[in-house]
Amino acid sequence: MTNQTTSPVTEQFLKFSLHKLVEQYWPRLRSTVESLSDEQLWWRPNEASNSVGNLLLHLNGNIRQWLVASFNRTPDVRDRPSEFAQGKHISTSALVDQLGRTMKEAAEVLARLTEIDLLTCLQIQGYTVTGIEAVYTVVEHFGVHYGQVLYVAKMLRAENLGFYRELDRTGRPESPSLRKS
Repeated sequence: MTNQTTSPVTEQFLKFSLHKLVEQYWPRLRSTVESLSDEQLWWRPNEASNSVGNLLLHLNGNIRQWLVASFNRTPDVRDRPSEFAQGKHISTSALVDQLGRTMKEAAEVLARLTEIDLLTCLQIQGYTVTGIEAVYTVVEHFGVHYGQVLYVAKMLRAENLGFYRELDRTGRPESPSLRKS
């Protein structure tokens, strides 16, 4: 990722963004969604709320629009309203596969961005933003909906998802030197 147009701060920002989005949030979201039935995927607590399926379609559209299309300079073909209007039951595996392909493309984009890319002005969804704002928006947006999906899954499954088991005893990971054999 390092080159003449990337400072250490830029490199760290992009590395951390890639880590949060692709290495932490996505695998946890994927495993959580894969544990749901197709019926649970499309369950809505009320008409004002979205199903997990709608949130996956929405995350896919957001990442494609704000990260993939913008930095690849490809046409924005997103139909945001359809992400929430979708009521037909697309299978869990089809939605996970679709978002997985998008996440792979997002990782490729993040891996090649430079400081110049982050300072470039982009037109996205009617807004004028810098590249850094676009990346930050995607990571933050994914984190918000990731939390919603985990909450719904915990509610439907009535169990801890176990992502922070190492913190259960003390609130922090045990030091290797303090672990008992």
